[in-house]
Amino acid sequence: MLRTKKHKQPVLQQLWNTHLSDYVTAIAWSPDGTQLAASSGAGEVVLYTPATGDSHCLQSSQGESVDALAISADGQFLAAGGQAGTVWIWQIDGDVPTLLNTLEHARTWIDRLQWHPNSPELAFSFGRYVQVWHAVDQTVVTTLNFEDSSVLDLAWHPQGTELSLGGNQNIKTWKYHDWDEDPEVREVGGASVAVAWSPDGIYLASGNNDRSVLVWAKDHAAPWRMQGFPGKVRQLAWSKPTVKGAPLLASISVEGIVVWTKAADPAEGWKPQVLDAHEGMVRAISFQPDTLLLATAAEDGCLYLWQKARQIAQRLEGASSGFSCLAWSGQGTMLAAGGSGGELWVWTETTKGKGFR
Repeated sequence: MLRTKKHKQPVLQQLWNTHLSDYVTAIAWSPDGTQLAASSGAGEVVLYTPATGDSHCLQSSQGESVDALAISADGQFLAAGGQAGTVWIWQIDGDVPTLLNTLEHARTWIDRLQWHPNSPELAFSFGRYVQVWHAVDQTVVTTLNFEDSSVLDLAWHPQGTELSLGGNQNIKTWKYHDWDEDPEVREVGGASVAVAWSPDGIYLASGNNDRSVLVWAKDHAAPWRMQGFPGKVRQLAWSKPTVKGAPLLASISVEGIVVWTKAADPAEGWKPQVLDAHEGMVRAISFQPDTLLLATAAEDGCLYLWQKARQIAQRLEGASSGFSCLAWSGQGTMLAAGGSGGELWVWTETTKGKGFR
């Protein structure tokens, strides 16, 4: 049973919880928050109605994990990929979800996929390549060759004008309207394992295996470099822009969370704030859309909400084997989290929670 630490006015209250048969690997919301997808280490893919908890099993246990989920910007399509080297695409905006396509890429583990922010085009990685698939036309738009290594992460620019791929030694960015043009190359030194554009499209961040974070301002060649992490920087999350202009950048490495604030003087770079609460590996971080409320989840079985990414506003407990993933709905009114034991929870905002907006 999930327990909420006692606060006079909690930010979130639980709507419902359920179980999958194995570790919850990924969660994805439809843009309007009316559908929620979850996948497991056993290969399940389940579609839920968040308001009620009603479910529709799209794929039962396959014996191979599904590790990546994404719902298209128009809410029509759900994509899933994983250990089998297969990308499945369902149409989910009708009365009954329908499997439209099965894209096979044998002997490659597909763990990165993302829809274009404005178009039904899915980018997914397989080995050294990324393919962009048009779900309506059911055609391959382009296949990009990273060349230097396997692709470790990918991210569309928020306006959909570019696609950035992270891997060994660099980040390569292709222009959406000219895939055949040579990509822009940003050197990282080690390997870029996490790539994230800020919501305003001004900053590109790279979390690296050499225990560093690099941040580029758009159209500026030289990055800011932040280092001294205890291990590789596995995940990044951007907030909305702050009143001072630049958004906050949150990063995780082992058990540590660091939130970076851009200094007023560009020469001073970004100033760190360590969030010290978790006692196990931090598995997921995400800012509530259009706010500075940060959610963090870890193997210690705790999920924290941090007001202004600084102080704890609420603690949620009860994942006996630890939390594995989390995701806010597009409007930020609901939060879903998965557990290593197959648990899945959905919470909704309280009156106080709405006050954090």
